[in-house]
Amino acid sequence: HVDPVDGVILVDPEYLKDRKVFVTLTCAFRYGREDLDVLGLSFRKDLYIYTFQAYPPIPEESKPHSRLQERLLKKMGQNAYPFHFTIPQNLPCSVTLQPGPEDTGKACGVDFEIRAFCAKTMEEKNHKRNSVRLVIRKVQYAPEKPGPQPMVEMTRSFLMSDRSLHLEASLDKELYYHGEPISVNVHVTNNSTKTVKRVKISVRQYADICLFSTAQYKCPVAQIEADDQVASSSTFCKVYTLTPTLNNNREKRVMPYFFNKEVLGVLVSYRVKVKLVVSRGGDVSVELPFVLMHPKPTDSTLSHSTSGLCREITKHKTPN
Repeated sequence: HVDPVDGVILVDPEYLKDRKVFVTLTCAFRYGREDLDVLGLSFRKDLYIYTFQAYPPIPEESKPHSRLQERLLKKMGQNAYPFHFTIPQNLPCSVTLQPGPEDTGKACGVDFEIRAFCAKTMEEKNHKRNSVRLVIRKVQYAPEKPGPQPMVEMTRSFLMSDRSLHLEASLDKELYYHGEPISVNVHVTNNSTKTVKRVKISVRQYADICLFSTAQYKCPVAQIEADDQVASSSTFCKVYTLTPTLNNNREKRVMPYFFNKEVLGVLVSYRVKVKLVVSRGGDVSVELPFVLMHPKPTDSTLSHSTSGLCREITKHKTPN
């Protein structure tokens, strides 16, 4: 389910004269810096465009007003007109590649924009002075029923030896919220002649850029390196805790949202990597996939945000 986009636009009939007002919803994928758009080349691809005529309203396209629209129409008066968009479910969610200190212009990623403009026809070229823009986000919230608990194990045999090293790692659950600590349970059974010198735990973010071809980028967002040793013919068990946060990754190019890969865009996924550093080579490592998302807001939170939007809009009145 994707929530519809309901809004209201306030127009000035004297300024419009014989022109109409159109509202456009655009989903675009920017895969290059804005300052690189030269020689007619644009590093931007529009994934979805839909235009709605808000004024004069078309009776055939009218739909029942939402509660927010009814309140806004009552506050703004007779020159306010509603608009409505239904976002297709297969569109990606909003994603932003964290820009570096030297980057300028719009950041790479997927964004949604609502643009209202006045023109005689929909195809007429519009100017900035005749249009207004509003950037919105499409965010996917955590599902109500999480998946099974992630668990992986691996047995490593070494050259010239019939004895093995067994590693088992698991997470306490599959779904985590942003800012929530991640507990990694590590169990090692060392029947080999080698010694485990260190244990490295890291949370990695993988970004699959899906455009003309698919390229994958990875970035560690949290990591621990412990000097825990496991001698030969012994066992070891310990729980490590990591908390990936955006504040600790300001200088890295990371992406904070997760969505399905059904169209062009960016697919973001997360994995926990457990690595055992073994003496004389032959390291052992496993990966645990998990989901990192935002919790679904409660009805009271949505009601509070809606009322806040109404207050903010009524503060800005169009000059006569």
